[in-house]
Formats: sequence, C-alpha cells, structure tokens
Amino acid sequence: MKKLILNLCVLSGLLLGATSEAADKAKVVFISGKPSHGRLAHEHRAGNMVLAKGLNESGLPIEAVVVPHYGYPKDESILNGADTIVIFCTGHGGHVLNSKLKQFDALMKKGIGVVMIHWATEAIKGDPGNKFLEWMGGFCDLNWSVNPHWTPNFKAQKHPIWNGVKPFSINDEWYYHMRFVKDLKGVTPILTDVPLAKTLKRPDGARSGNPAVRKAVANGESQHVAWAYERPGGARGFGFTGGHVHMNWQQDDNRKLMLNAILWTANVEIPKGGVLSKTPSKEEMHSNLD
Repeated sequence: MKKLILNLCVLSGLLLGATSEAADKAKVVFISGKPSHGRLAHEHRAGNMVLAKGLNESGLPIEAVVVPHYGYPKDESILNGADTIVIFCTGHGGHVLNSKLKQFDALMKKGIGVVMIHWATEAIKGDPGNKFLEWMGGFCDLNWSVNPHWTPNFKAQKHPIWNGVKPFSINDEWYYHMRFVKDLKGVTPILTDVPLAKTLKRPDGARSGNPAVRKAVANGESQHVAWAYERPGGARGFGFTGGHVHMNWQQDDNRKLMLNAILWTANVEIPKGGVLSKTPSKEEMHSNLD
C-alpha cells in the first residue's frame, strides 16, 4: 500500500510539473485561410506551419498550435488561453473574420495579441476595417492601398522586433499606402521604404493605383509595409503585407523578423539575437502545400 501511495504521489508530481510547464508557455494559435492562388503563392497553411515549427523548436517559452483545418476554428476552445493569434488568409470579402467579428473582438478585448499576414491585412470598409484599426492600427484598404510586386530595401528600426535581424531586401507583393490610425498613434513602422514610381505603372484601380498613392510616392513619402501597434491598455498587434511568395520564409532575416513579431504580440521578451530557427530546407518548403 505504501509503495502504491508513493507511486501515485510521484505520478501526481510529474503531472503537476507538466501542467505547470505548459502554463508557463505563451500560446500562439495560427489560423489558415482556404487556398486562393497557385502553387507556392499564398500558402496560408504551409506558411503557418513553417512559422509554428520555428517557434516550437526555438527553445523559448512558447507553444505554437496550428488550427487543423482551413478557416476559423470549428472548435473555438483551441483559442482558450491564447496569448496571440496569427491569421494568414484571403482578405476583403473572403476574410475568415468577416462572420466572426463579434467573437474575435471579444478575444481582443481580453488583451490577446494579433498578427495578420499578407492578404489577411485587407479589410472591407465599415465594421471590419474599423475593427482592424482597433486591433492592429492599420489595414489594407481598397482604392487607397496598392499591391505591386517590388523589392524594398529594409533598414533596421529601433524596436525589439528587429532584434538579431540584419537589414535585408526581398522581392514580394508588398502592399503599401495602408490606412492607419490617426497620426499613427501607437504605430511603429517596422518595415518601411520609399517605392519607385514604377510600382505604380498600372492604371488606377481597386488595388493598382489612385491619385492619393501616386501623390505620396511622387512626394517621396516612406511606405510602411509592416508595423507594430500598441493598443490602449497594452495589447499588441502586428501587420505584415509580405507573404505572397512562399519561398521567402527561407530568407532568415525575413523569417526571424516575423517570429520576433509574433513573440512581441504575445508579450514575450524577444532575445537580443532574436528568435533562432533553422533555415527550412527545400523539401520542408514544398511540403504541406495547398
């Protein structure tokens, strides 16, 4: 009997230790939208899996979970205990949050962080756009923002998200001329550059050009394609307009900056050298594709 009691005590201690260890980790939940483009473009699920793996193998106190199906979680209990939520999906009318604004807003009001990647930054004007401004300080707005493929040169900014990241340049479909909160209050530009005029070579259209963006570029105004937002109350959001080109997650500085940003929105201290992760192999990058 004494031996049985001792074994039960040991087992109980192990279980409590495991529970305590899990509780000490920040939880990140990744939501992936349905396929929207061809191979190696807008790879929502595969991109999320690359990032989640990087976090889980970093040795940092963080647990990354990818929702096991496309779209908003069917079982919303997966969001319980989340410190931040990463969304990579089709935007505007196809956004996964359009039918879940109230539920998601309730999560945001609890102080949970949010990260939106690429097309996920594009919202419908009205309630969705207004909520995006509340949650992450900016959004991609039709007939205001544009979506050219170009190669900005990113220089380091004074922010923890840049910890361990070297200045880099990478071709992608970087949306710019975002709709931001007034006076950029609470917003810190993270990736910014002045686009060349040739990024506006297409005629005016919903995503290709408009008088306001043409004037801004002609005036040499820097365009912020990734930004950090500190909400009133301390919660955090991050918008990142790259991500069209799936293979860009192999670029170490591009990937590190994103992993750092996820930690920042979860209120986890970012190491001075940033989040360390192995460069995904070609085989890894070509797995889990839509």
